[in-house]
Amino acid sequence: MSTVSPASRTRIHQELQGQTIIVIGGSAGIGLETARRASAEGAKLILTGRNPERLQQAADEFETLRTAAFDATDSAQLDQFFQDLPGPIDHIVVTAGRPNYGRLIDLDSGAVRHALEQHLLLYIAVARNSIHKVRPGGSLIFMGGTGGRRTALGLGIVTTMTAALPALTASLALEVAPVRVNLIAAGFVDTPLSATLLGDELENRRNQLRATLPIGRVVQPEDVAALALHLMTNTALTGATYDIDGGQQFVAA
Repeated sequence: MSTVSPASRTRIHQELQGQTIIVIGGSAGIGLETARRASAEGAKLILTGRNPERLQQAADEFETLRTAAFDATDSAQLDQFFQDLPGPIDHIVVTAGRPNYGRLIDLDSGAVRHALEQHLLLYIAVARNSIHKVRPGGSLIFMGGTGGRRTALGLGIVTTMTAALPALTASLALEVAPVRVNLIAAGFVDTPLSATLLGDELENRRNQLRATLPIGRVVQPEDVAALALHLMTNTALTGATYDIDGGQQFVAA
């Protein structure tokens, strides 16, 4: 197993030291782990989430500048959150939202709109609000997935989002430059959300992935958080999609 050298850790630490990072969806899973790692590297954190109790637990674990409990898909609340920010921001990570499964022909207009609000519309709104808020060279990091690259019954809206998000990311990277915009496309990640979605089938899914993935293990929130920090600190990266699924898209998993 590879390790991070002390020199590499020092470099990352110096690049994040004193920087301010917003994590939208930062009270659990990938968002929480990203905030945890960024804090350990010297960053100052602003966390948002829907659940006030989980946000408070995060604030108790490591120092935060502030927390804000609201629904990020509510455009009025999101706009107000950005208007109330006390100063410039260096990076914004958006991990809020969840997949919406079901056949397209069975989804009513409300369900389709909700799916769009959780991803496409949210990312556009964050990018719009980042103008004059994020420092030049800072970054926006969005979450997508790799699972929807295979069309299957019941994945219609997920497949649509999977195809749309890389194009959206590339377009926004041009529009909000010199702020950088990148997309993390994850496969199955062992998070509380995954546990909620799978219920009693969670352990079976873990075992299946351990047996079939080229990496021989299940992707963890720490893996995705490490990639997010790299996208923050490598200022040559923008407009691109970065897969992190342990090779899941290449095997029958």
